[in-house]
Amino acid sequence: MNDSTTTPTDVDVIVVGAGVTGLYAVHRLRGLGLRVRGFERGDDVGGVWYWNRYPGARCDVESVDYSYSFDEELQQEWDWSEKYATQPEIIRYLGHVADRFDLRGAYSFATSVRSAELDEETLTWTVRTDRGETVTARFCVFAVGCLSATHRPDIPGAGEFAGVTHHTGAWPHGGVDLTGLRVGVIGTGSSGIQAVPLLAEQAAHLTVFQRSANYSVPAGNRPLDEETRAAQKSGYAERRRLARLSGGGSPHQAHPSGTFEVSEEERRAAFEERWRLGGVLYSKTFPDQLTDLAANGAARAFWEEKVRGLVADPAVADLLIPTDHPIGTKRIVTDSDYYETFNRPDVRLVGLRENPIERIERRGVVLADGTLVELDALVFATGFDAMTGALDRIEVRGRGGRLLRDDWAAGPRTYLGLGVDGFPNLFSLTGAGSPSVMANVVLCAEQHVDWLAACLRHLDAHGHRAIEARQDAVEKWVAECRDRAAATLFPAADSWYLGANIPGKPRVFMPFIGGFGVYGEILAGVAENGYEGFDLIGP
Repeated sequence: MNDSTTTPTDVDVIVVGAGVTGLYAVHRLRGLGLRVRGFERGDDVGGVWYWNRYPGARCDVESVDYSYSFDEELQQEWDWSEKYATQPEIIRYLGHVADRFDLRGAYSFATSVRSAELDEETLTWTVRTDRGETVTARFCVFAVGCLSATHRPDIPGAGEFAGVTHHTGAWPHGGVDLTGLRVGVIGTGSSGIQAVPLLAEQAAHLTVFQRSANYSVPAGNRPLDEETRAAQKSGYAERRRLARLSGGGSPHQAHPSGTFEVSEEERRAAFEERWRLGGVLYSKTFPDQLTDLAANGAARAFWEEKVRGLVADPAVADLLIPTDHPIGTKRIVTDSDYYETFNRPDVRLVGLRENPIERIERRGVVLADGTLVELDALVFATGFDAMTGALDRIEVRGRGGRLLRDDWAAGPRTYLGLGVDGFPNLFSLTGAGSPSVMANVVLCAEQHVDWLAACLRHLDAHGHRAIEARQDAVEKWVAECRDRAAATLFPAADSWYLGANIPGKPRVFMPFIGGFGVYGEILAGVAENGYEGFDLIGP
């Protein structure tokens, strides 16, 4: 790719991250004949699935959809064993993809990128790693993931605890044996809700510390037989077509009518069907469910009726039922026997709204009322500095030495979630400003990388050295993302979509909420209009 329009570099493209997005970026960009170098802080491929190995870790998108669509042979040869794949199966799949397309050879593993600095004269990037390596490239592509920077709350005395301590987002690869121990779990987001039932089976006694109750819907998980897999594979083309037109990157469509445009009988039947389908899809039963509070209330009432039927003690059910946000405005969790776990005599739920954690000491957790909960093991299921945390930890410097994290101090600023003004030839994939966590990230990865590949071809075909988002385009996109979110119920929840779980982080709704299909149309329009909103620089 080096010719009269470019400056000699070690490689053409640096890709940071070997998760779903990074792997496809390496494959697709190498297919253009580019020299690609990847860096990954883990010891192998997998991204979020490499680190999150806690008991019960499972995807909340159906396996058949949570897979690459770019290669028909790959689609046909891989057999998923369950409706919702577990972490071990997903990591095997990603390893299979890496082997099939010989992707590992492009990566330096166990290597963290410390900095990326723009040379303003040549418009190239210099990347430095924690292993002392320095590599130059024309393009720098960050595929670092939205849920890869683990977060531990600053609880007084945490370092004094004498027992075993683990975070769900950095679970030991050899597993953890908690058999016969008194175990505490802090946090009831997705990781906590998935882990609790299996931890309860191991522990002598399990105490769950809940700050905020979350909505969860049973997965309805089941093994996939040969007949089901054959039908899925034969229908893949239509399934993918519908997924690309959808809001969330799966083929399931909301009911064609509004919540109150149908009879109560039809409404309940629709909720029942989504409950049967399981998980996050429940939040999209009707098209007005996340924009109209009354419609949301109908969905919530049905959900509460179901959950109260699963929990034997009404007082425990009261604690498990959220009252502080509309249903679906935090991502609905997909669980297996979570609510039933609280019917066990050896499981206790502690509501931290009523009785907060005062401190952690050597023997366990001390509550505000003075109660000491004695523990042998403590599991932090406290989530991530989502969307921006992983990128914030890298020193990315653009024009004039501007630091990206300073540029984003009041919230992430992007154009299309892809480019940032002042940072030419740098791309951030499937992160803030794009559908990302609001949709099926595998199809999001393909959508972004395919757009990027076409963009790089366009640059070379027209003799351009670089591409840079314009400031006015960034400001308009930030406003559009904000305004679209404001037209929904999502800002009513203190969610990690807004950074509300991180003290001091600005409250900005970070994903693009307009839908996967709509976003794809916007991307296509920008490209068709000569990369409208970007400056094409050079030769």
